[in-house]
Amino acid sequence: MTGIGSIVNAGAIIAGGCVGLAAGRLISRRVQATLVSGMAVGTMFIGAAETFSKMLVENGGGTFSTRGALMLVMSIAIGAVAGELADIDGIMERFGVWLRRISHNDGDAAFLNGFVSASLTFCIGAMAILGALEDGLAGDPSLLYLKSAMDGIFTIALTASLGKGVIFSAIPILLLQGSVTLASSMLRPIMTAAVLDAIGLVGGVLIACVGWNILWGEKKIRVANLLPALIVAIVWTLVKGTV
Repeated sequence: MTGIGSIVNAGAIIAGGCVGLAAGRLISRRVQATLVSGMAVGTMFIGAAETFSKMLVENGGGTFSTRGALMLVMSIAIGAVAGELADIDGIMERFGVWLRRISHNDGDAAFLNGFVSASLTFCIGAMAILGALEDGLAGDPSLLYLKSAMDGIFTIALTASLGKGVIFSAIPILLLQGSVTLASSMLRPIMTAAVLDAIGLVGGVLIACVGWNILWGEKKIRVANLLPALIVAIVWTLVKGTV
């Protein structure tokens, strides 16, 4: 069944979120606060590892060089301008407010932070794109099954610390990955190895920014407004032929 990988991924987030909610009721606020900090730092390192894995090139003899630095800076700069003009962050927050209202969670102050943080964490990255492509073209959802297991485990801790808004991130996951699966025949020719590396390189930075927001909410980075940086990175790589 085409698209089953995205359905399983969304289901894993919902299931993990339910477990996380139950766990969150059993632990003290002090433990929850420490859990939030731990998840934030973990998210930052996951993002950093993704970026460095695509950015560092082994030269031999134990030495490394970097690639894609100019692409990274220009993608974020151009993407930030485009994202601010489109106000993607505002659109996501308004969607989150609507979800909070229709789910009768108006009194949940952490709902928006949980929804936006989880949505960005789970949607950004080459694994989501490549997995959805393989599901659509080859009917092979195995990569999305792996992502589902990882997301489900991460959701347990994230929901325990940020609340039920995290569970609703299953909706953008289903929409994004499902759309990529349905459009896979058109997207596959441009999703070269270099393009996937570019998505991982820039996406890793954005995931690290999500971790920063969880840890330092008062100094929030409007990560959603940086999402166009992924499109800039794709176009840059297609034109140049490499990261």
